[in-house]
Amino acid sequence: MWVELARGQRAHGSHLHAEANRQTIREAVVRDIIADGLLVARDETDDLVGFVMFGPESEQYAQDVSRGIVRNLVVRPERRDEGIGGALLDAAESALRAEGFDVVSLSVLADNDGARRFYERHGYTPQRLDLEKRLESDSHKSAGR
Repeated sequence: MWVELARGQRAHGSHLHAEANRQTIREAVVRDIIADGLLVARDETDDLVGFVMFGPESEQYAQDVSRGIVRNLVVRPERRDEGIGGALLDAAESALRAEGFDVVSLSVLADNDGARRFYERHGYTPQRLDLEKRLESDSHKSAGR
């Protein structure tokens, strides 16, 4: 499901290569299972319809809050707008709250209006902003980038 999502996120400006990261996401899923940072949603036939991956922020800067991170929230496209994503997000937030985190953050692609609206409906507001600039040069152009 993550590979499918990553492939679709390319339309919103993502630089992730879906297939090339299949093993990386498998390893992340295993780490999150071990750390109790993965929740799944299944339908009445026990088919997987969504999942959320979450845990502590990895930055070690001293801050005035303890921050949990939602790293991935994925719902099958044909099952969106049924409340599955909201239920997964609520469950992840509850688990992070129970672990003593003060705030939860996540990233969304700036061009993904649907995802931004979803998170805004769930109380998320912009806190950080990543900016990006393409560096073009003759060597990059000749390397096929």
